[in-house]
Amino acid sequence: MPRFMIERDIPEIGSAARDELRAAAAKSNEVLAAMKAENKNIQWEHSYVAGNKTFCVYIADEPALIDEHASRSGFPASIVTQIGKMIDPVTAEG
Repeated sequence: MPRFMIERDIPEIGSAARDELRAAAAKSNEVLAAMKAENKNIQWEHSYVAGNKTFCVYIADEPALIDEHASRSGFPASIVTQIGKMIDPVTAEG
């Protein structure tokens, strides 16, 4: 399945308390479970919180599923980019 980077503009997310982040993650998981029950292939890998944004990595059959999750969860998907390749320090090795 393709992997996507989602940039979400969420004012003041960087200063959110742990309980607020926990509630947001629970809401996302709830929507993902409902989508899975509908045989929609989408999975959240992880997210980074930085300032007024989150950068989330998802695996999904198609970008429309990312948009559907955003709509159903209430978390905006400001920019969705399909990840073509990944590099890391090991890439430099022969």
